[in-house]
Amino acid sequence: MLVITREIGEVITIGDDIRIKVVEVRDHVVRMGVDAPREVAVHRSEVYKRIKAGEQPKLHTL
Repeated sequence: MLVITREIGEVITIGDDIRIKVVEVRDHVVRMGVDAPREVAVHRSEVYKRIKAGEQPKLHTL
């Protein structure tokens, strides 16, 4: 596993077209933004596990 230290506003690039940006760090919580092509599925691990188990992901509405 590659461990990288980043500060707010800094970006990690994966391949040519996936970018992960550190948006906010507050109270031991890190918020990240992911910019990826539409054909690349991006999920939090708990959602991905549910999808793989055949469950429907929970949708949040406003």
